[in-house]
Amino acid sequence: MVEIDITRLSSKGQIVIPANMRKGFLEGEKILIIRDKNILILKKASEMDEQFKDDLEFARRTEEARKRIEAGEYISMDSKNLAEEMMKW
Repeated sequence: MVEIDITRLSSKGQIVIPANMRKGFLEGEKILIIRDKNILILKKASEMDEQFKDDLEFARRTEEARKRIEAGEYISMDSKNLAEEMMKW
């Protein structure tokens, strides 16, 4: 299931990953950062080889979705239908 949270960027360019998002990450662990314009994707560097292809596909699909939203090509639905649609992914 997708989790969403909000954090802030410090004056030193640092961010704090909220505690509920850090589950499974260890202190000092290397994290891969993928940037496309104003979108950042964080991934454990140790898992890069295993699932990197999936992450790139996720980034591609996210970019396509962002472009469709900007073009006004989106569907409005309530939270129940959204959850059902997300389960299909």
